[in-house]
Amino acid sequence: MSAALMTGTQKAALLLVQLGKEQAARVMAQLDESEIEELTTEIARLERIDASAAESVIEEFYKASMGPRGLVGRGGLTFAQQLLEASVGRDRAADMIERLASSLQGQPFEFLQYADARQIVGLLNGEHPQTIALVMAHLRAEHASQIMTGLPPDVQAEVAHRIALMERASPDVVSVVAETLQRKASAVLTPTEASAIGGVQPLVEIINRADPTTEKAILEGLEQRDKDLAEEVRSRMFVFADITMLEDRAIQLVLRGVEMSSLATALKGASDEVRDKILANLSERARENLVEEIDLLGPVRMSVVEEARASVVQAIRQLEETGQIVIRREGEDEYVS
Repeated sequence: MSAALMTGTQKAALLLVQLGKEQAARVMAQLDESEIEELTTEIARLERIDASAAESVIEEFYKASMGPRGLVGRGGLTFAQQLLEASVGRDRAADMIERLASSLQGQPFEFLQYADARQIVGLLNGEHPQTIALVMAHLRAEHASQIMTGLPPDVQAEVAHRIALMERASPDVVSVVAETLQRKASAVLTPTEASAIGGVQPLVEIINRADPTTEKAILEGLEQRDKDLAEEVRSRMFVFADITMLEDRAIQLVLRGVEMSSLATALKGASDEVRDKILANLSERARENLVEEIDLLGPVRMSVVEEARASVVQAIRQLEETGQIVIRREGEDEYVS
């Protein structure tokens, strides 16, 4: 789908995916429930989209940020940067401003900026290492890194060496190389090629990083719009009851970072299986203290229990993201030690 045919909500969903999962979750936390519902539905539907469409949406956002003074009160690059910093943080905003500015200024290798790394490796196959180095020096670092990974080892070393020694390049030379590659790219990077930017899994990862209120709003909104989709999203998410699938060592790591009072609240009304799994990974004294604290709590509002469980799940997700534990989900292959 081209950017011209996309609705405003579809463009907003595409932009959120471009922001990255953690930042997208923060932005969505500032929206109301109806907006969250619409956006999450569109994110899930964004299976594949033309790279040119993604670039057009980013450029449109950039132009809107720098729109006429009569529309925004004040414009320019400074205002755009302040707007992004308030939404996604200073580091991410700086990266986005650099990308967006490059897009508008028409960099010599702009046609490669959002192409799939594997396609670019194919395009550069057989080119002189100096040409490859010149191209990669003009691309975003993370993009160039992906391309470097796809090159043969001997070529990697040669290209890396040439990039390190490269200081300046004649604009005429850069222009000739860019024009030559663009003609070649017309046969390699076809318009029908698309980059995967959305889908269920990216949506799950965004929800996993959202706060409990936003998570609940998203899932309830999906349930109303598409029950099958909501069920698929839930099946891929790690929830409190999934603690039973963690190995004992993982449980012990989690318990070190969770307050005993929060754990006691989270276990109110939990299944015997979940309760036994946690108690089995505590020392005898800690186990006795936890059981006593659970009993002393008395009746607890379900909303309070859910919040406590969410904090435990967040601790688990953080440990998984840092590689300290592995979450084994139903239907996945077993791990071998």
